[in-house]
Amino acid sequence: MEQTTGGEDGPSLLKDLISVSGAFEGSEDIAVARDLARTFLTDVQAVHGLPVSGRAMGMVQLVVSELVTNARKYAPGPCLLSLEVNGGTVEVTVWDSDPTPPAILAPDPTRIGQHGLEIVMAVGQSFAIHREPVGKRITAAIALADDPGGDAAGRQL
Repeated sequence: MEQTTGGEDGPSLLKDLISVSGAFEGSEDIAVARDLARTFLTDVQAVHGLPVSGRAMGMVQLVVSELVTNARKYAPGPCLLSLEVNGGTVEVTVWDSDPTPPAILAPDPTRIGQHGLEIVMAVGQSFAIHREPVGKRITAAIALADDPGGDAAGRQL
């Protein structure tokens, strides 16, 4: 696990960067990934003074769980998780070794299972899939503070 913040010893290109990352290989690591997210957001609030709503705490852990589960289920080898605070959101990024983009299925209340990405896209402000030279990187952004307009997802329409 690596946590990075901007330096206090003068100007830095990483000024204001608040992030953490971890590598995961087994299914038992999904709980560890959720714990990493919870600890990170607790520190974001306690150490850095940024507001983190209870909804954001839960949604980030849910997104981490869904993305890490998919990476462990569908891609060989380890996956990498990074969490980064960026402009009032936390970006949850998971890299895995399989370059094939995930199938994004239309909502179907009669389907059992395979609703993970549907959930991730519903609770986030943004969702992106990027192919990498090796594998792919999936990123979802979750608002840290509750939307004053009352939108549970904090989504900007």
